[in-house]
Amino acid sequence: MKKISLLAASAVFVLSGCMVGNTGTGNNAGNILGSILGAATNANTIGNILYDVIGYNKLSQADLIGNWQYYQPGCAFTSENLLAKAGGHVAATKAKEDLTPTYQKLGITSANTYFQFAENGQFAGKIDGQPLSGTYTFNTSDQSIQLKTLLLTIKGYVNRNPQGISLLFESKKLLSVLQTISAVSGNSTLSSVGELTKNYDGIRLGLDLTH
Repeated sequence: MKKISLLAASAVFVLSGCMVGNTGTGNNAGNILGSILGAATNANTIGNILYDVIGYNKLSQADLIGNWQYYQPGCAFTSENLLAKAGGHVAATKAKEDLTPTYQKLGITSANTYFQFAENGQFAGKIDGQPLSGTYTFNTSDQSIQLKTLLLTIKGYVNRNPQGISLLFESKKLLSVLQTISAVSGNSTLSSVGELTKNYDGIRLGLDLTH
């Protein structure tokens, strides 16, 4: 906890210095800093900042084995820069807030969205009730995962979060996954997802999963 607090404080200090020096965007800088300060003063948020960067808390393939159930939209930042970690948390929190009603419209719930990863490289699960199964390969160095099914092969990332793991994708790839699922299910509410993914380029989006 002490390490997390020091990192969060350092991030705020760096942001403060950058924004004071940038007098041409004083109002915007103040608003951004205010948001970050507001988030960083919350104990739970400070503890979660380090989970917002893919690979900071690395997983092994053994950590993936088991049954994982969806509980909320997931997202994480890719940069390891301290400034990006603090700012990325604000953006990640906003992304989750924006994705929640969209996922609800798509029908994604804990009852119909889950994954099972086996030791032999096989996986199975459902997204919005639509079954998925195939093989997976996990790269521990960059925490990337490749899911291969009969319909598609897609690269994603696995990230540790306080409740379990996050299965994340580049925004365009997430849209592709959801389009494939919706084509099978007949759901036609993807336009809002397409708009959201445009706004979060550089942040990996997907599913937060827990046991």
